[in-house]
Amino acid sequence: MTEEEKIFAGGLYCPADPELKALKRKAHNLNLDYNRLYEDETEEREHILKDLLGAIGEHTFLQGPSTFHYGCHTRIGNHVFVNFNFTVQDDARVTIGDHCDIGPNVTIVTPCHPMLPDERVEMLNEQGRPTRFCWAKPVQIGNHCWLGANVVVCPGVTIGDGCVIGAGSVVTRDIPPMSFAAGNPCKVIRPLTEQDSMKYRPEILGNNRVIEK
Repeated sequence: MTEEEKIFAGGLYCPADPELKALKRKAHNLNLDYNRLYEDETEEREHILKDLLGAIGEHTFLQGPSTFHYGCHTRIGNHVFVNFNFTVQDDARVTIGDHCDIGPNVTIVTPCHPMLPDERVEMLNEQGRPTRFCWAKPVQIGNHCWLGANVVVCPGVTIGDGCVIGAGSVVTRDIPPMSFAAGNPCKVIRPLTEQDSMKYRPEILGNNRVIEK
């Protein structure tokens, strides 16, 4: 089993493995290339994202600067808007659905480290050699989600379809679909309902209209 296969199996892996380091080096270089481009250099930006990410949907826009640790382990859907300073430590797989809005300074993290300091430094691998290990848990964000500014999504979290995550939240556990959740640690505040429609906020809606379904 390769070290990358160990990641996806949820076991310990060595981040210093040469094949993993090569994947990360490619991603880090592409991050720099992307972030150096002007916003209107759309063709070049699109080309880099297709080379960097595991999948990128149509009409998806990453404002930049953005930083992906592996890149190839992240899949982003269609019609997604990602604001400034997006960081994805995608050792394990990260999946973002369609029609999501990601606020500035959002961070998604998948790797975990041993709690005891000596074990963080090294343990013995299968051959009995001292090795630095970690493991990782995938993150999944559903369709039609809005993550506010400075949200941190921790390893292993699934955020259901239609959720709103309040600014500054640290999401440590799964959030059920159609929830407004916020806080550190992030907790469900209440379900989102028809009463949250903009049609009940005429002072903001003005002369605009909600599309009735």
